[in-house]
Amino acid sequence: MGIEAALIGGGLGLLGGVMQGDAASEAAAAQAQAQRDAARVAAEESRFRPLGITTRFGQSQFQTGPDGRVSGAGYTLDPALRGYQDRFMGLAGGGLSQAEQAQQQFAPLQGAAQGLFGLGQQYLAQSPQQAAQQYMAQQQELLAPSRERQMAQLQNQLFQTGRGGLAVGATGARPSGAAGLGAASPEMEAYYNALAQQDAQLAAGAQQAGQQQTAFGAGLFGTAGNLLTQGYGGQVSALSPYQAYLQGATGLESLGQQPLELGSALGGRIANPSGGNFLLQGGMNAAGTQARADAYNPFAQALMQGSQNPALQRGLSNAFSPSYNYGAFGGGSNTFGEGQY
Repeated sequence: MGIEAALIGGGLGLLGGVMQGDAASEAAAAQAQAQRDAARVAAEESRFRPLGITTRFGQSQFQTGPDGRVSGAGYTLDPALRGYQDRFMGLAGGGLSQAEQAQQQFAPLQGAAQGLFGLGQQYLAQSPQQAAQQYMAQQQELLAPSRERQMAQLQNQLFQTGRGGLAVGATGARPSGAAGLGAASPEMEAYYNALAQQDAQLAAGAQQAGQQQTAFGAGLFGTAGNLLTQGYGGQVSALSPYQAYLQGATGLESLGQQPLELGSALGGRIANPSGGNFLLQGGMNAAGTQARADAYNPFAQALMQGSQNPALQRGLSNAFSPSYNYGAFGGGSNTFGEGQY
């Protein structure tokens, strides 16, 4: 096949490709427009469409713009409920004023608590042993005068009976090395034994007194803490009336909001996202099917297939060749010119 045939085939293929490209471009544009139309229809189907609702407690209102979209929403509280709400708000103002005075009212509890904290620190400044020693010393100071009087009476009695110098009952040193008992008269020995027993009882009481003093000081701290807790709790409780009145007002407000919530809920149910999706999917499928049909150009396909047909290329090459014998079509022997070009 000559150069002429190759050129003719290439030209046919190029022309067919251009025509097919134009057809595909127009089909793509039509498909894109069809998809936009399908999306618009689906969006319209899925659009939120709230409803105005009126209940015993209020009425809802929805505003829409020129494009049909919701641009505003609100509700109107029933006049009777609005009156109740105003009364609640008036009470809430008084309750808030009462709460503002609570800190001053409970200030004495805080002062008493601080005093108890200081007193408790004084009691806890001594250890139980120190408190016991102090107790023992105080008790012995109290008993000293009576003991001295008893000692004088005993010595006078012994002197009058002529036994002032009598001393018996001495013992040796103890195994530990401590000194033994000194010699004394029976009366003096009984007197000192009584003092020793009394001191032993005082020592036991002193230990208990030291423990009680520490426990009492700790108890003062606990009492002071309870007073502070009561003071703070009282201030918190002082807010309860205000909170109760405010809750009543907000409860009435929520009743008035019910129509708005109902209208929004019904609008959400009316909107049909699944139906919009079905419409969109169906439109997209239809656009794709139509695009394939629009993109097909039979004439362009024929030119492109002809560009690959050797017989057609040879025929066209001979038809446009200068040496072509036109007499072949008419049965004669006439030629174009005298020679062959």
